[in-house]
Amino acid sequence: MNTYTLNVRGRVQGVNYRRFVVEMATALGYVGYVKNLTDGSVEVVINATYEEDLEFFISKLYDGSMFSDVHDVTCKKIDKLIFDDFEKR
Repeated sequence: MNTYTLNVRGRVQGVNYRRFVVEMATALGYVGYVKNLTDGSVEVVINATYEEDLEFFISKLYDGSMFSDVHDVTCKKIDKLIFDDFEKR
């Protein structure tokens, strides 16, 4: 299992985007967290076993919540972190 940090840019704060990510990640069985960053973007950190799973998750991040407008999602593999569930920070 690998840990990835995803940075989501666009209109993603104040539009229930983090709640959307928590619901989606929980439904897909991912663990990690989502949080707002001071630059207006959202950070998502997840554990994923397969790259195909990660690609599907990223495609869902682009779908977003009803009022969000995702412009870009960047992904970077980081040192492994252990999580018990998926949470909003």
